[in-house]
Amino acid sequence: MFGLIVEGHFDSSHFLAGYHGKCENLHGHRWRVEATLASEALVVEGDERGMVMDFSQAKAEVAKACAALDHRLLVEEGTLAPETLDALEQEGFTVLTLPFRTTAENLAHHLFYELRRAGLPVSRVEVDETPNNRAFYEETTRAARTLYTRYSR
Repeated sequence: MFGLIVEGHFDSSHFLAGYHGKCENLHGHRWRVEATLASEALVVEGDERGMVMDFSQAKAEVAKACAALDHRLLVEEGTLAPETLDALEQEGFTVLTLPFRTTAENLAHHLFYELRRAGLPVSRVEVDETPNNRAFYEETTRAARTLYTRYSR
């Protein structure tokens, strides 16, 4: 197995609705993303001969996926009243409503499938919420059937 590891990052705020602890309050993170790209074989011809893929293309796709989350308030769908969302947007805040609870685990899952849709041979995505706390998503056959079905609705 051959692989590349590409790193990205984004800054965003979020809160965990229904959580009883500090994270139920609005707060922010500098999220670090590490994407592992894997292949059984290397490219055999052309500019990418001897590579899993060109690092510059991989870095660009990871940066693009991170940029979509950067400097936004990440909100789980249905956790804020529509009037609250409208007020935040009227005040100039960039709000991104997502169909999942905005945990590091779910963000790793989300980014995994964003990179997969972009054509990267992603095998694992890790998301650091802090320098000492990291979550990951790694597809297994069973997990792929269950989570991809739920995610792609």
